Amino acid sequence: MIDTPLTDKQKHLPENALKSLLVAPGLKVQTMATEPMLINPTNIDVDERGRVWVTEAYNYRFEINKNKPRPEGDRILILEDKDGDGVMETSKVFYQGPEMNAPLGICVLGNRVLVSQSPYVWAFYDDNGDDKADRKEILFQGIGGEQHDHGMHTFVFGPDGKLYFNFGNSGLTLKDKNNKVVLDQDGDEIGPKKYKDGMLFRSDPDGSNVECLGYNFRNPYEPAVDSYGNIWQSDNDDDGNKGVRINYIIEYGNFGFKDEMTGATWSTNRVNLEDSIPVRHWHQNDPGVIPNLLQTGSGSPTGMVIYEGSLLPKQFQDQIIHAEPGHNVVRSYPVKKNAAGFSAGIINILTDDKDQWFRPSDVCVAPDGSLIIADWYDPGVGGHRIGDLQRGRIYRVTSEASSSTYKMLVQDYDTPEGAINALQNPNLAVRHHAFIALQEMGTKAIHGLEKLWRSSPNPRMRARALWVLSKSPNAKKYLSEAIKDLNPDLRITGLRAARQVNINVINYVKELINDSDPQVRRACAIALRHNKTPEAANLWASLAAQNDGNDRWYLEALGIGADKQWDSFLAAYLKKVKSPLLTAGGRDIIWRARTDNTLPFLAQLASDANVPMRSRLRYFRAFDFISGSEKTRTLLRLLEENNSKDIEMSTIVLRLLDAKDAANSPVVAIAIKNVLNAYSGTQEYLNLLRQYGITTEGAKLLDMVIAKGKDPIGVDAARLIFESKDGQRFRDIISTKEPSKTLNVLAALGIVGNTESVEILSGVALSESYSQAFRQKAIEVLGKSRAGEDRVMELLRGKKLPADLIPPVVSGLSETRTKAVYEEAKTFLSSASKAKPEKKALIINFKELLALTGSAAKGKGVFNKTCSACHQANGQGYDFGPNLSEIASKLPKEGLFDAIINPSAGINFGYETWQIDMKDGSNLQGIISNRTKTDIELKYPGGATQKIKTNDVKMLKELPGSMMPEGLHEILSKQELVDLVQYLSLLKKKE
Repeated sequence: MIDTPLTDKQKHLPENALKSLLVAPGLKVQTMATEPMLINPTNIDVDERGRVWVTEAYNYRFEINKNKPRPEGDRILILEDKDGDGVMETSKVFYQGPEMNAPLGICVLGNRVLVSQSPYVWAFYDDNGDDKADRKEILFQGIGGEQHDHGMHTFVFGPDGKLYFNFGNSGLTLKDKNNKVVLDQDGDEIGPKKYKDGMLFRSDPDGSNVECLGYNFRNPYEPAVDSYGNIWQSDNDDDGNKGVRINYIIEYGNFGFKDEMTGATWSTNRVNLEDSIPVRHWHQNDPGVIPNLLQTGSGSPTGMVIYEGSLLPKQFQDQIIHAEPGHNVVRSYPVKKNAAGFSAGIINILTDDKDQWFRPSDVCVAPDGSLIIADWYDPGVGGHRIGDLQRGRIYRVTSEASSSTYKMLVQDYDTPEGAINALQNPNLAVRHHAFIALQEMGTKAIHGLEKLWRSSPNPRMRARALWVLSKSPNAKKYLSEAIKDLNPDLRITGLRAARQVNINVINYVKELINDSDPQVRRACAIALRHNKTPEAANLWASLAAQNDGNDRWYLEALGIGADKQWDSFLAAYLKKVKSPLLTAGGRDIIWRARTDNTLPFLAQLASDANVPMRSRLRYFRAFDFISGSEKTRTLLRLLEENNSKDIEMSTIVLRLLDAKDAANSPVVAIAIKNVLNAYSGTQEYLNLLRQYGITTEGAKLLDMVIAKGKDPIGVDAARLIFESKDGQRFRDIISTKEPSKTLNVLAALGIVGNTESVEILSGVALSESYSQAFRQKAIEVLGKSRAGEDRVMELLRGKKLPADLIPPVVSGLSETRTKAVYEEAKTFLSSASKAKPEKKALIINFKELLALTGSAAKGKGVFNKTCSACHQANGQGYDFGPNLSEIASKLPKEGLFDAIINPSAGINFGYETWQIDMKDGSNLQGIISNRTKTDIELKYPGGATQKIKTNDVKMLKELPGSMMPEGLHEILSKQELVDLVQYLSLLKKKE
């Protein structure tokens, strides 16, 4: 019998939920719950009774996604399977309130439930056990990212009895229940003064003793902690850059989303730029950045767990399991030790190759060892682009050989034996209860815990026992045993536990300083961080002397260990290693160090002409991480010794120097002259002019505008002319009235769009001394900027334009992102112009569009004509909006149609539209691609960028809506739109 293919409507019905799901060999999947029992699950937790707690997000960005808000607020649900058949029969509302706007995390800790909903983390309490919240308190607040999925994410319970949690790059800071900024482990405020972007934290269960364990992520979603205390999490890239990653957390590390010193984004040019965008995205060539465990390409990573159960097949045991809704898959990442770090692979557990609405948002482990998976179920990913508000599913994955029943063993938490048995459960809620119970039992539990610690064949269970014992009065006894254990993971666990209970770790580090396992030595380096004891420097030097130059994980751990003590630590190292440049390990230490004492070594490495420049760039880049006058003197010496023999080297050194520090140097003046001559007409040439404020190159810049005024580099040259207060050059060249020289200049001025360029274009358009072709060109390009658009409308409304200039005005406004402006402009057309046949606006019928057959070849042509000015796809087009090279891995056809027709319904983070009003009266509009304390880089359609000094800005305002113009589909025929989507639907990640 041949199965009849399901229609799209049938495919999305809950009874067909399993029809196209593919499960890994040895596993099976069943549906536990579907709509209408739940909708839009953002996060789940499974309690010790096997019940599934769900946070729903119906109200997320309702003003953008155009859904009618639920005034009673979003819900926290408890789903229960009472008869054990694997199907949830009951759904209870634990809490619903108007303040619940798309909570993104839930953690069940007995009768206390933590809910993450920026700007708050709420602690709900069920005091009477009726599954209803009786009261709630603020645990943390002041977190950025309200109504945004780059804010606070979920909490998880760690094996050490602590809470682990994170937020994305909108989080910014953390405040306590009294609205005071929380202090970190060093007594510093948690916030942007010390930390950048997304952060990872650990705290005591009551929210005290907060540590920032890692920072400079973009948008980590959920940490996962194994029994040894290893921490893992995912991170999302700027959409479309194939940089999604999985991280192993070296504590207190910088994970490289922004430039450590300047805060510049990854796309900003720098010395030793990485070869590919996915690696460049995380500054992986920079000293002081933790390496990525695994990069998975595109995606939208969400929930993660460490599976330490035995129900699933061996290949999934003790491994990371992760939900990736962007690729419609739940994956395992088998991890292997690799020197002081790790490597990982990918195994799909549950995926759907036919229904891209499968959007797994979270994964948890039930007390019976089965996987519980939440499915947002939507044509889009997350809240950026909601396509469906009525669906949501919960699935259960078990081994193929296991029973389908879902009955939980009743745990005994009242006796040491029962609680120790529960401590070994794969479910976090059970382990939390057991941990608390064992602590409360005190000495009664010690004998059983000692037996588990000393006799269990499973080292992870031994580690769990050790964590509890480390909180006991005899902690030193057990920790001394741990650091002598034959298993390196337990030696590391012992060292971590010692740090947590504030035992002086110096004696432990002494015992482990020459450990044969590099991961143990990595843990020793971290243990020395900010340790002020006299022995610390020599211990660190012993660890550093063992660096072989082939292990970035080990090197970065050494860097963290030496933080704020580089002078003394490096001095101790140089006593042990007299000639550090003779070995790869020594050269790495010099590259990573942050002290003036490394400058002579760096200068020697960077200037060694016997080594190819590509290999020396890393040492030049290291100068960026050292500040002060000695650095400037060293760079000036390099420049003088080079004497412009190597133009590339001179260029790099000039880039590294601060223009103010080098202002009066004759060596710099000579080098600048030579470099400008060598790179005339290039982007490097423009960069150097801007960096050093050089205003004497106006003639050459004008030649660039004349030759390349329609290209980004020509537009940038035009901006530099204006920045040099040399705008009269444009008036002079236009007055020659030579078409070969003037038309490109007019085009560039239209894109520049500052006050002076608008005045020049207006003057040409309104002057009868210019030819009709010039006037039409000037008025057409005048509306290409925000300031120019305002001037155009002022002229139209004031009836200051002759009739023959109105059609080019309207044509020039056809690509405006403000549709109302274009519509108003068209009203000024004459009757004859209006009578010209216009392309009929497309009437949207999604069902009809999906039914039509498109041509990918023709669609590529539509893309090149319509979309490539703002998007790249497989190397074609301009870098402005999100890269679309793998967009079909993220969105099905209905999602692609929606993205084109309703661009403002889902604006990717980092692609918001900004208006910048300048102090000179001009205003600019684009995407902020980079922002530091001193500079703003604005990006325009077509890939052009403009650097602006913060001091020149009067006001910065985020505008609603996308830079992608509304009504783009209206300039396409129905078939062209279908062809375009057909082409985009083939842009998938190559597995």
